[in-house]
Amino acid sequence: MAGQDARLTGKRVAFLIANEGVEQVELTEPWKAVERAGGQPVLVAPKSGKAQAFNHLDKADTFDVDMTVDDALGQSFDALVLPGGVANPDQLRMQPKAVHFAHSFFDAGKPVAVICHGPWTLIEAAAIRDRTITSWPSLKTDLTNAGAEWVDEQVRVDTNGPNVLVSSRRPDDLPAFTKTLVEVFADAR
Repeated sequence: MAGQDARLTGKRVAFLIANEGVEQVELTEPWKAVERAGGQPVLVAPKSGKAQAFNHLDKADTFDVDMTVDDALGQSFDALVLPGGVANPDQLRMQPKAVHFAHSFFDAGKPVAVICHGPWTLIEAAAIRDRTITSWPSLKTDLTNAGAEWVDEQVRVDTNGPNVLVSSRRPDDLPAFTKTLVEVFADAR
């Protein structure tokens, strides 16, 4: 893997979130890491306009949506980030086009990074069977019932599938998560 010099120059990274409920730090820290590495983060949500972030259960900042899921389906991206927050992936998994968008990265063999409750979207996308993944601990049963092996690790890189899957447990793990996702995204073809 690329080391500290990992560069994402010329790479477009989709950040898929619901219009309300994303955990702010799980969006902003990976976003900043992609920008620092020279990549172009793109905020994708079901509806145009704004997306409301949260600090746990309290409203935080709003963010401009760069493109809707409908528009993103016809675009080319190099990687996908799925931030958490309890409400965020719970809403996304009820949006068939958002689920299809997430699944399209597995079909295309492109890397995906997911943190905290974000794997709920991947469960709905039927994209985690036979994968090893970490998450917020309360998702362990959901993930194992969906055919994944759940591990309690700061960050996990799984290559047992059509793409590389980076996962992490919680905001405290963000330094390791962001470092790893930049390395993995930089190495992707």
